[in-house]
Amino acid sequence: MHGGAALVADRRPTVVVSGVASDAHTWNLVFLQLLIEELGYQVVNLGPTVPDELLVEECRELAPALIVLSSVNGHGFQDGLRVAGRLRDCRDLAATPLVIGGKLGIGGEQDEDRIGELLAAGFDAVFQDGATGLADFQRFIDTATGASRLAGRPGLPV
Repeated sequence: MHGGAALVADRRPTVVVSGVASDAHTWNLVFLQLLIEELGYQVVNLGPTVPDELLVEECRELAPALIVLSSVNGHGFQDGLRVAGRLRDCRDLAATPLVIGGKLGIGGEQDEDRIGELLAAGFDAVFQDGATGLADFQRFIDTATGASRLAGRPGLPV
């Protein structure tokens, strides 16, 4: 920085993007990061194969406006059920908007019962590969991270 200019803190709401513990795919996470940044958010991408404990710890520290989980390997349903419980059991994250998307089962077909189970486990939305579009995801982000949801959250602009 020239002339002693002070660094300005990034005041955009933070979104955490993460793979689930069993999934080593990365391009889906890069795509999500770029998309969410284009929408005006700061993104912390935790990467693939993130252990549940690390995801909870990082989210507690970051206090994100939204947590986005992605799976490509077809095991997102099992991983999602488990990690949603751990995130929702954390008092600091109990009300944080939480979504999962991608290939959630190995069959590839949409399964309304499984989507219902993920929603009951604590996800605010489920974006199953082939069943929902990018526009649906973008609308959800705009709704879930709107100014009214951020009001009163320390460190976030309203």
